[in-house]
Amino acid sequence: MELNELPQMDPRALKATSVKAEDEHANSAEPQALKITAASSNPKMFTLPWHKPLATWPKDLLANLPRGISRHVVRFVHVGDEVYAMKEITRQVAEREYEILRRLQKLELPTVTPIAVVIGRHTREGEPLEAILVTRHLKFSLPYRALFARNLRPDTAERLIDALAVLLVRLHLAGFYWGDVSLSNVLFLRDADAFSAFLVDAETGDLQAQLTDGQREYDIDLARTNIIGELMDLASGKLLLGDVDEIEVGNRLVDRYHSLWSALTDTDKFNPDEMWKIEQRVNKLNELGFDVDELEMKTAEDGKRVLVRPRVVDAGYANRKLLRLTGLDVQENQARRLLNDLDAYRASTWREGEDLEIVATDWMREVFEPTVRMIPREYRSQIEPAQFFHEVLDHRWFLAEKAGHDVPMGEAVTSYIDNALPSYSLDSKALAELNEEADSGVIDDESTYSDPDDDGYNPDDDPDAAVWSH
Repeated sequence: MELNELPQMDPRALKATSVKAEDEHANSAEPQALKITAASSNPKMFTLPWHKPLATWPKDLLANLPRGISRHVVRFVHVGDEVYAMKEITRQVAEREYEILRRLQKLELPTVTPIAVVIGRHTREGEPLEAILVTRHLKFSLPYRALFARNLRPDTAERLIDALAVLLVRLHLAGFYWGDVSLSNVLFLRDADAFSAFLVDAETGDLQAQLTDGQREYDIDLARTNIIGELMDLASGKLLLGDVDEIEVGNRLVDRYHSLWSALTDTDKFNPDEMWKIEQRVNKLNELGFDVDELEMKTAEDGKRVLVRPRVVDAGYANRKLLRLTGLDVQENQARRLLNDLDAYRASTWREGEDLEIVATDWMREVFEPTVRMIPREYRSQIEPAQFFHEVLDHRWFLAEKAGHDVPMGEAVTSYIDNALPSYSLDSKALAELNEEADSGVIDDESTYSDPDDDGYNPDDDPDAAVWSH
């Protein structure tokens, strides 16, 4: 295949959903009956009070989780055993964002999972209400402001920027133009000593077969501007350490993005007797956490050089290896740390010659599972097992260094739970302040609406007709 062939849209994205959003300026009539188009068959979706403005939903339905700043009303809602994020927006925007998120999900990109789009909402009096976009709450994730409300390392801002750079590169490689890159539009998961970033707001995005350099640079420049502003806002609220240079951190995103983009897409030139450099290039990409599915190789016009370029790169090299060995599906840096511990276990038990799959089964049973079972119940919704394991290993190393000898794993776990794990808790006052601040940016807040029916909601009393489609 020639380097200059026109790219084609990935067929997985083209067939992602039955929802086809209209132009937001279209003047089509709103549905007269409630309609739910869903990628989930959770029957509890029927029982929600769709006839009420989202800001007035009963408190017993709501999950008290930290929300990021949004222009729209957003609430976390218990739906059976799941927690969903609900965002109240116009029908065209809701359908468009649902469609885009479905496409990105089919491409296995790091975004929140779209669950449903709900249109045709009306009050009991027949007044129309905005549509609602439903996504699954990304378990263990936090908006950036909630992270800074905790006692974090001084380099937290840089680690978040590094995660955002990786996310932006992955989205651009897939042809996604974001159009509104910022920390506010991302959720972060701890990933060993780093973070993983997930797109949470795709209102302004557009998926294409391939982006131009101009589109990519516009996204990067906008990201830099937004991030500097967001960090300055944190500094004014005394959530940012005084020695953090906001402009320098914004510039870091640009540098990190270009460095990673170059590593993933540049064409290398080798002499015919330097083909060993191909393996070196692949190893470098693996170290960055990317798999290479194909390498495109061609001879230069002079016939004396070989041009090599990765054609398809995909994140998750360590993740896929650990998943194959143990069944654990974790973040990339967590996977790398767990694989290192698995290797150490293999060496300490003198089993280098044994199949790694067999050793991994024993490591799971003897090391990983006993450790994560010790997570206190009250923290099980706040820290991932793989992250807990990673942090216990770090804590054990510090204890051993201080004591001058090895420390048993059980002792390290107990010490970590007593001395370090409480930092994961976000007290109720801080949570309330974060959510109050998040709501302050809403431009269509309907919380002033009177709600005479706030003593609970009985779905059997709801006369609205519902259409459920998958």
